[in-house]
Amino acid sequence: MTASPTLDLDRAPLSPYRHFSAAEWGMLRKDTPLPLSETELEELKGFGERISLDEVSEIYLPLSRLLNLYVAEMQELYRVTSDFLGHAQDKVPYIIGVAGSVAVGKSTTARILRTLLARWPNHPKVDLVTTDGFLFPNRILEERDLMGRKGFPESFDVRRLIQFLSDVKAGMRNVEAPVYSHFSYDIVPSEAIVVDQPDILIVEGLNVLQPWKPAEGEDPQPFVSDFFDFSIYLDADIEAIRGWYIDRFLSLRKTSFRDPKAYFHRYAKLSDDEAVQTADAIWTSINLANLRKNILPTRQRAHLILRKGADHRIRDVALRKL
Repeated sequence: MTASPTLDLDRAPLSPYRHFSAAEWGMLRKDTPLPLSETELEELKGFGERISLDEVSEIYLPLSRLLNLYVAEMQELYRVTSDFLGHAQDKVPYIIGVAGSVAVGKSTTARILRTLLARWPNHPKVDLVTTDGFLFPNRILEERDLMGRKGFPESFDVRRLIQFLSDVKAGMRNVEAPVYSHFSYDIVPSEAIVVDQPDILIVEGLNVLQPWKPAEGEDPQPFVSDFFDFSIYLDADIEAIRGWYIDRFLSLRKTSFRDPKAYFHRYAKLSDDEAVQTADAIWTSINLANLRKNILPTRQRAHLILRKGADHRIRDVALRKL
């Protein structure tokens, strides 16, 4: 199976990125203290995720410092604009997008960033929304014969997601986002996440950097990424991600899949060999296809690329030049 291209982006003439090893990037944290304990990190980890406080300090702490500087500059820009116009401007959040494949660690990255950024004094209110909540409910996906393409762009209610981001970016209060359950594999109809004028909003999802194409007969619309002030892409070799996906599937088979109410309960009684074959088939037919066609091509639209090694640790960082 072909690996995804490496991150030698800064070696080419006129490359848009500056490349750092993990150690080089870690030096950029300067004397910033780590406001996170081992216990808190355990709570932030995704299922089966492997990450240490050392990696948080080396990778995420410098990133939170950089983003803190960016947010401070944006806040100063709003202050200057308010002075120019002669009245205060509505509070508008700084929006960060986090993209990448299934099983690459997006959720953990988003949660760690949320925690670190909220502990800087000038932007204590940080919200997190995943685009899973904007998937169409299963009943609609079934009507449109899209259950086998869940996670592909056409399985999302993009209009609703765009409206949500537009309302948040306009400074509206109490904007609701739908909630998705990985246990029931469907939208939870009675639940919502309320976003009320945060300082920072993190939006995590598979296809958030993709240029969305309207269906035939529909009017053109903004891209999701048009609302981002900064974007991050989690990257790794495809074969490594496949292994992580299968490992996660095997672990879930022994835990949440055992609950009779779980959507994937039917997989709980599979033998080890059957489970590996099933996970690999799901990976190849859905997740790998989506990664190659829709997700990986958007990688170089990101402001920052974090590339993981086979051990799941971030080894390379590429930061887009201003």
